[in-house]
Amino acid sequence: MTALINPPLALYVHLPWCVRKCPYCDFNSHVHKGLLPQPAYIDALLQDLALEAPRVQGRAVETVFFGGGTPSLFSPESMAKLMAGIRARVEVATDAEVTMEVNPGAIERGSFVGYYQAGINRVSLGVQSFGAHQLQLLGRIHAPSDTVRSLAELAESGIGNFNLDLMHGLPEQSVAEALIDIEQGLGFKPPHVSHYQLTLEPGTVFFTQPPTLPDEEVLEQMQQATHARLLAAGFRQYEVSAWARPGFECRHNLNYWQFGDYLGIGAGAHGKVTDRHEQMIWRTEKLKQPREYLAQSSAQASLGVRVAVHAQMRPFEYLLNALRLADGFEATAFEERTGLPLEVVAAPLALAQRRALLESTAKGFRATALGQRFLNDLQALFLPAPSEAS
Repeated sequence: MTALINPPLALYVHLPWCVRKCPYCDFNSHVHKGLLPQPAYIDALLQDLALEAPRVQGRAVETVFFGGGTPSLFSPESMAKLMAGIRARVEVATDAEVTMEVNPGAIERGSFVGYYQAGINRVSLGVQSFGAHQLQLLGRIHAPSDTVRSLAELAESGIGNFNLDLMHGLPEQSVAEALIDIEQGLGFKPPHVSHYQLTLEPGTVFFTQPPTLPDEEVLEQMQQATHARLLAAGFRQYEVSAWARPGFECRHNLNYWQFGDYLGIGAGAHGKVTDRHEQMIWRTEKLKQPREYLAQSSAQASLGVRVAVHAQMRPFEYLLNALRLADGFEATAFEERTGLPLEVVAAPLALAQRRALLESTAKGFRATALGQRFLNDLQALFLPAPSEAS
């Protein structure tokens, strides 16, 4: 065993309510009925954070991410109260990246200015598509005009760092339509674009009632065409579905992919914390249902569970995400963040190289183009044997 070293620390805050559940969504989101319990939920979040804070004493939070659900259902005043409460309970770095997910159909006029004043300095806008027909098929509540208005107001707010969330491989979508989405998105000069393929996840409406999706050949053409356009526009694909202009990579998501630490607060939130004194890695999971989460908070009861990540599972958990990165991973980072020597994965590393799924770099390894194409197969090589995982 090598010594575990505390990696960078992030904070994820889950705001679980939506106006309507999208048929492809498998996130922990819940349709709200009537007024949101904003004050009560913020109190619960801050109590949750107070319980987590002692585990990261002396460490600064480098990024904060408000996800959902639809966080923009919460008012700027609520977000200001929440940010102030967070800063009172944990140290937040002065240059922290603070991201909020926003739905173009659930953002009040002028709210971006309020969010900026509350401490939000990065927005991830859930555009998905600029096509009215595609949005309708996806069950989205917004229209293309809502997206255009939101982007115009965002430009005037003071928040210069933002992400456009775009999907491809949509029902009945052609290669030309996917390219139009990219072209229209580029017109707003985003520093970052998330571009990912629609997948049919278990537990969703689309999984049980699948729409007509483009076939594999069309999907391949779609991916090649859209990737070429993003590259030509000056973007770099630094992760499977993440594209950024230089210096605008999402620091919060990079921390996930590099096996960093993160506190997770809110209904259904997950977290991961390294304790270098105990030489242990812990994962946390909070109560999933908002009603139960709020009730337990009011009763001053436990809001979730904590389980250890044992040594046998650490290599797979590390590589599951690190192999998604275009630059791959460094051997020293693997050892510092798993507490294990690289030799523990020598056999699967060699096998992956023989299969041309992986290649060595000056300091570590990265997936080849073939490995990125068959990423699931590459990741599976690092799964421990059933006897080792138990």
